[in-house]
Amino acid sequence: MNSNITREGLWRNNVALVQLLGLCPLLAVTSTAINGIGLGLATLITLVLSNTLVSLIRDFVRHEVRLPVFVLIIASVVTMIELLMRAFFYDLYLVLGIFIPLIVTNCAIIGRAEGFASKHGVGASALDGFMMGLGFLMVLALLGAMREIIGFGTLFAHAELMFGESAKALTIVFNDDYPGFLLAILPPGAFFGLAALIVGKNLIDARPKKKALAIDTLADTA
Repeated sequence: MNSNITREGLWRNNVALVQLLGLCPLLAVTSTAINGIGLGLATLITLVLSNTLVSLIRDFVRHEVRLPVFVLIIASVVTMIELLMRAFFYDLYLVLGIFIPLIVTNCAIIGRAEGFASKHGVGASALDGFMMGLGFLMVLALLGAMREIIGFGTLFAHAELMFGESAKALTIVFNDDYPGFLLAILPPGAFFGLAALIVGKNLIDARPKKKALAIDTLADTA
């Protein structure tokens, strides 16, 4: 079961590439890799904690009020994360802005609480939250890296916002004279980048099917 949960979260049922949920923050904050990683980590922690708490109380909550209770749990977790970010990562918090509290409205989180955590044990629910969050984080980071490289000609710029002043050395500048590509860092660039990632995933998924179809065709003609 654990391996199936892992595959579902990272690939087969990826929040961003398959379910197409959480697109507002996905497209809005991924102008750089660090922004994407920051929001992705906040979402991952929210998924793990909310799934765990929902699983713990699932036998004590009446069916009629389960959704308001789940939303209250998610809102409490997000508020805690927001306060911690304001205390320890204030500059990054200012960059991500309204999209941290808006994690509460991410359909993927309430969807996992209702669709999985409310029906499974604590261990499986925590793993599901972690893998779904990790899959979302990977897409956020990859899309942010793509847009940053094309738009600014850098990678991991402003890493100090998350990892401290010593992380400035992580910044990679590909060309000091790069004029930038404005479209990549505007909302249309986010749509194009996400579309490219979805196409890439679909092409990878289609390869085994094409191979199986070719084998079947050869078997029929033999």
